[in-house]
Amino acid sequence: MAAPARPLQLTLALLKPDAVAHPLVRERRLFPPAVHAAILRHRFLIVRAKELRCGAEQSRRFYREHAGRFFYQRLVEFMASGPMWAYILAHENAVPLWRSLMGPTKVFRARHSDPDSIRGAYGLTDTRNTTHGSDSPASASREIAFFFPEFDEQRWYEQDEPRLRRGQLFYSAEERVHRVLGAQQAQVT
Repeated sequence: MAAPARPLQLTLALLKPDAVAHPLVRERRLFPPAVHAAILRHRFLIVRAKELRCGAEQSRRFYREHAGRFFYQRLVEFMASGPMWAYILAHENAVPLWRSLMGPTKVFRARHSDPDSIRGAYGLTDTRNTTHGSDSPASASREIAFFFPEFDEQRWYEQDEPRLRRGQLFYSAEERVHRVLGAQQAQVT
């Protein structure tokens, strides 16, 4: 992978319960599933990845900015309905690139205007639209801290990001993330 010239940007990516229940994701023998493969194909670095399940209260807290809107309760119940995958993705333009790859929020629009997008290909309804992505770098920081409280973003930018940007990385298929090469591994390559 060619080393990016600009600092990497982080974004949160969620594969919602409808994506995790999709046969391409559920069939572990076919890993990487379509969405994970698209993440790699678009040259995102996967900084962290984990399967999780949100309860209703956690879903309410995450989507609190939508409280009072007509879809809020439906969204909260859906997000608490099953397992999800949460990713921290890195790329020079992680936020806009992930949002573009996801496609429009409204599945009908995605199917007609961007059928090759993730939502255009796999979305079912406007709530069950397969993915979530941060809408700004500030939102990304807040959302990453919500799902990955153990992740130290400042430390990552100081220690790991410069090495990843220089191409000192490898993809661990077992862990489903990119890892920074250790000092001994970097000397060998």
